[in-house]
Amino acid sequence: MKILYGIQGTGNGHLSRAIELIPYLKKESEVDILISGLHHDLEFNHPIKFKKQGLGFFFGKNGGIDIWKTIRKFNIYRFLKDIKSLPVEEYDLVISDFEPVTSWACKLKKVFCLGLSHQSAMLNSRTPMPDKIEFLGYQVLKNYAPCNHNVSFHFKEYGHNMFTPVIRREIRLLEPENNGHYLVYLPAYSDEKLIKVLSHFPDTQWVVYSKHSKLKYHADNVKINPVNGEAFIRSLKDCAGVLCGAGFETPAESLFLGKKLAVIPMKNQFEQVCNAHALGELGIPVIEDLEQDGPAKIAQWINGVTSIKKLNYPDNAKSVIKYLMNHYAVQK
Repeated sequence: MKILYGIQGTGNGHLSRAIELIPYLKKESEVDILISGLHHDLEFNHPIKFKKQGLGFFFGKNGGIDIWKTIRKFNIYRFLKDIKSLPVEEYDLVISDFEPVTSWACKLKKVFCLGLSHQSAMLNSRTPMPDKIEFLGYQVLKNYAPCNHNVSFHFKEYGHNMFTPVIRREIRLLEPENNGHYLVYLPAYSDEKLIKVLSHFPDTQWVVYSKHSKLKYHADNVKINPVNGEAFIRSLKDCAGVLCGAGFETPAESLFLGKKLAVIPMKNQFEQVCNAHALGELGIPVIEDLEQDGPAKIAQWINGVTSIKKLNYPDNAKSVIKYLMNHYAVQK
């Protein structure tokens, strides 16, 4: 059996999950890997057969995506060429972790494509959703990487074909401690904006991992570090709490380690709005805007008595692949 596994390479979450799943997938079949949107900070040790531009995005500095840079860097002709030339018809099963080249190539050539992602959980009617759903954001998420069937991941198993997060092995092996500092990962904000808000709390030590700086530096009680996987994991292990975006992997890892958590969803990012809603139902503080309500809510978060949610997510990588093989291996 031959499988094509398409992975979204914008950010680290899709790749960190794939790193855990691929060894079990390779025990079942021959696997070719496609990665698009190569804006990540993880070391990926599996051979990559196809590297594509995809439909990645660039973080801005005001809490959202840098729309103009994203548009400027996108080459639609190359994207269409990649879709047409990808030989998806040569595979027994095509899997897409929110990866658009594989998904659209399958749609164009009428080949079955299985979605294996967190984003697809937003299409499940049992997933917690905000009362007001932004139509455009929902349509973008639905059509970004369209698949015939979906197997999803979320903070809880809300519905059919859904698993809890795949926690990477480095995190599972940690013995968490509390050395007093707070870890911050908000890549859609500039260092200057973060320092301005976090300096309201001079008695708190903040360790920021920045997408906008290539050098380490201090600004009073705020340490700015360029994103580094090993250093980030060490800081996550020893921190008192985590202030991050409402993505999926970092909040899930924080919940697994029992870290005090608060999230700030990216602006105009439908998935993060939905994640924030689900986390709010779990009792996690949600801060809508760093500058407007951030100082007051961060103060309440760090000074208040906040119950810490520790979720003992099972080591489920093997069972996820077994489920896929049992239900989808015969599809063509």
